[in-house]
Amino acid sequence: QVQLVESGGGLVQPGGSLRLSCAASGSIFSIMAKNWYRQAPGKERELVATIASDVSTKYADSVKGRCIISRDNAKNTVYLQMNSLKPEDTAVYYCNAFIYSGAGLGNYWGQGTQVTVSS
Repeated sequence: QVQLVESGGGLVQPGGSLRLSCAASGSIFSIMAKNWYRQAPGKERELVATIASDVSTKYADSVKGRCIISRDNAKNTVYLQMNSLKPEDTAVYYCNAFIYSGAGLGNYWGQGTQVTVSS
């Protein structure tokens, strides 16, 4: 069974940085696109960044220039480096990936990691 596990969230002051990680485990054949979403209290979940299998990336306008998504295929891990954090970046961050496994192609989500930006 495929699982995604996020880590790296926490409390940081405005202007600070955090690096989120998302490790996939299980009977994985290949990982297609990997995404980071976030959901703030009272708001809808929004796509923050995407990295495709060809390593092309896309970012939400709200984080462009401040975040970098990357992947380590050998470790089945995706990262989100977040810099110059703002209070409005406070949210639960979720990892999402389309993965070919022994169960076929599936859309998987992690449990989420809290990021709080506050002084």
